Amino acid sequence: MMLRMEHLTAHYGAAQALFGIDLEVKKGETLALVGANGAGKSTLLKCLMGLVKPSGGRILLDGEEITGSSAARMVQRGVALSPEGREVFPHLSVRDNLELGALSLKLPKSQTSERMDEVFDRFPRLRERTAQLAGTLSGGEQQMLAMGRALMARPRLLLLDEPSLGLAPLITDEIFAIIHQLARGGVTILLVEQNAARALSASHSAYLLANGRIVEQGESRRLLKDPKLRAAFLGAASEANPAHSRLGAAGLTNIRLEKPDMSRLDFMPAFASAEELAAHQLKGLQWTLRHVWEGSSFYRQCLEGAGLTPDDIKDLADLRKLPFTTADDLREGYPFPLRAVPFEQIVRIHASSGTTGKRKVLCYTQKDIDDWTHFFARCYQMAGVTPLDRVQIAVGYGVWTAGLGFQLGCEKIGAMAVPVGPGNIDMQIQFLLDFQSTVFCSTASMALLMAEEIHRRGIADKIAVKRIIYGSERSSRSMRKKISELFGGAELFDITGLTELYGPGTGIECADHDCIHYWGDYYLLEIIDPETLEPLPDGEWGEMVVTSLRKEGAPLIRYRTRDITRIIPGPCTCGSPLPRHSRIKGRSDDTIKFRGVNIYPSSIDTILSAVPGLGSEYQIHLTREDGSGRDHMRLVIERAEGVDKKRTPELIHEASHQIKKQLLVTADLELVDYGSLPRSERKSRRVFDTRIQDEIV
Repeated sequence: MMLRMEHLTAHYGAAQALFGIDLEVKKGETLALVGANGAGKSTLLKCLMGLVKPSGGRILLDGEEITGSSAARMVQRGVALSPEGREVFPHLSVRDNLELGALSLKLPKSQTSERMDEVFDRFPRLRERTAQLAGTLSGGEQQMLAMGRALMARPRLLLLDEPSLGLAPLITDEIFAIIHQLARGGVTILLVEQNAARALSASHSAYLLANGRIVEQGESRRLLKDPKLRAAFLGAASEANPAHSRLGAAGLTNIRLEKPDMSRLDFMPAFASAEELAAHQLKGLQWTLRHVWEGSSFYRQCLEGAGLTPDDIKDLADLRKLPFTTADDLREGYPFPLRAVPFEQIVRIHASSGTTGKRKVLCYTQKDIDDWTHFFARCYQMAGVTPLDRVQIAVGYGVWTAGLGFQLGCEKIGAMAVPVGPGNIDMQIQFLLDFQSTVFCSTASMALLMAEEIHRRGIADKIAVKRIIYGSERSSRSMRKKISELFGGAELFDITGLTELYGPGTGIECADHDCIHYWGDYYLLEIIDPETLEPLPDGEWGEMVVTSLRKEGAPLIRYRTRDITRIIPGPCTCGSPLPRHSRIKGRSDDTIKFRGVNIYPSSIDTILSAVPGLGSEYQIHLTREDGSGRDHMRLVIERAEGVDKKRTPELIHEASHQIKKQLLVTADLELVDYGSLPRSERKSRRVFDTRIQDEIV
């Protein structure tokens, strides 16, 4: 018998964690310690390793009492621990982390190198990453590093605490294959694992813990069929009907008994000062210019036309030397505008809506998707969303960016996603009631529509929504106040973004609700005068221009968004060091947004000109119902000169059909006589938008 525990007890203050544990581990065997979260498994390992002092009982190793020995002494006695959560040192290299595993043994360099080679033979992936920082490894690679660090001590008894925690099934397969190899090599293993099926299939014998007590023990094969274990972990499967197991037909490979701990994740950047952020931005700008110079024929032509090379940008102030990019450049480059990587690196496309037959299409690499997911999770974090939240996503899915962005960020932060999509008010209400969603994501007009419906049905006290994250449309203070009140006092967060710059999630207002924090580590923001194109000082309203710093697939260089806002100087009262701008005030062009869709009057021109019998003059009237909050669009269109009024129903039908087909919106059409709409020597006024009557900021 290598290890024996007798009547072991342990306390954390007044709280008792272990109650009279009796346990034996034979030399050369793999013993599994199985139990749910909080059962006392990790505490038992910490007592054995000298990290927690037992409050009673004793521990014997090779017949000698070692109760209360230090961790260093236990390593010298041949016991090593691969801890729960890996606990690698993220800012040290793989080599440095491994060397720490043998530090207390004070080995000569030659022996340390020899043992490191043994670890690399067992984990070839680590050999390829010897100089890489541990914090940049994947979860599976970090688990390999944690196990390798323990093996540096050449332990006779290896303690493995939750080796599959948070790992994908394929990586878990690889880790457990290594555990089998170690066992065949004669290493005695004490395996702590919540993945009961995995642990039992990899061990000779096992103990089942519950609430700090051993409730069952025996051979692992027998325990796999034990009714107590199945009731606790494996479901109601039998040999005759294994599909009733929680594992289903996949076999004993995949069970996870708790959600990985997401509460400690932090998606905020680590910049301590504006100077650090500026240094990062300059580095990102220079990388972007080199990237597009080498990978994008469009940008290279633009830079050469301006007499510039990437080496000419030595300071952030040099940004204004670069030429602007506009929506026209995206349309003219259709279907893959601004592409700066080979096609085999593109994993997805998204497109904006409402152009003249050619949408603004953007391509994404996997890194672009990962970056977008990361900073969208940052949005949720800034809005106070946690893994305990249930996020009802009522924005569009498909070629538009919105739905997938909201969902990816939600899942990244660990919250529950309820991906309903837009519209269908009855289903939205049902899900709010049935799932008790705590966060609602939508456009501003959809949020108002839902608020009115919640009020009409009198269910504000029956829903659980605490936060509303909305975007895509401008909203006034009175509109925000009304939405909050009718939702039962929910807190509103305005989220910004555009398809050209990843999608939604490029900024969000903080809990002090006086600004939008934007992610200055992912893009630069300028404010220019839309007429002179000259930069404006902080605090002045102008057009937002963005330059991406990390985007691979379709980078942006001084892209004119046409959104009107201002940079707010100085630190925010919320304490965040991230830069900020005001909520979007309007547009510098005549683009309108209707029910989440961008519409250009030029697209209306194109559609109407293709319908014989319609004139070239028209007006767009946008209104919002006071009661329901629903937006309406009315088009007043002239008939062509000499066209008979009797053709009105036919023309309305055809024009309505084409608008619905091409712009994905429904409009009420009114036809008037030729020459009845006003003309102007200058640009005729086309758009009459009365949806917002009071101040926005």
